[in-house]
Amino acid sequence: MLDEQHLRAYSVNIFRFVGVDSGAGARLLLASLLLALPAPALAVLGDNAASVLTDQARMKGTLRSVDNRTYVMHEITAPTGTVVREFVSPAGAVFGVAWEGQFPPDMQQLLGPYYQQAQQARQETSSAQQQRQRRAPIAIETPGLVMYQTGHMRNFHGQAYIPQLVPQGVQSSDIR
Repeated sequence: MLDEQHLRAYSVNIFRFVGVDSGAGARLLLASLLLALPAPALAVLGDNAASVLTDQARMKGTLRSVDNRTYVMHEITAPTGTVVREFVSPAGAVFGVAWEGQFPPDMQQLLGPYYQQAQQARQETSSAQQQRQRRAPIAIETPGLVMYQTGHMRNFHGQAYIPQLVPQGVQSSDIR
């Protein structure tokens, strides 16, 4: 039986075998693996319109787009019945999102960089209203983000938008 010292002598360092430094080889291998992993995709507020097709593929849903002159509304319907609407400005930025379905969406993916702002505003609101009921609607109105979410088991809906990105002539009530 071979002891540990003899096993090391017989083992082959694959990186050395192909002429690559083992540290650099490990970093290269890790980077390749990270690139090969599928990334979850949801259009996030402030993102570009190109993410709509990625969302459709991820949700395995059908896409319907409606041009309303001042914005384009992309509606993705998943096989589960969940509907996500992404509102894109003429400049190509996602300025608003709306959702409805049996389950609430992953808000961190949906809000992207605005998620932290929403969490902070929600904590400030709930600390100011200690008696807030668990199922009460969520209303966040800050200068950089407006979000409303309500619902109950098997029936959730809401909307979020960035006031600064809403095109001229579009009302906040259009984001639904």
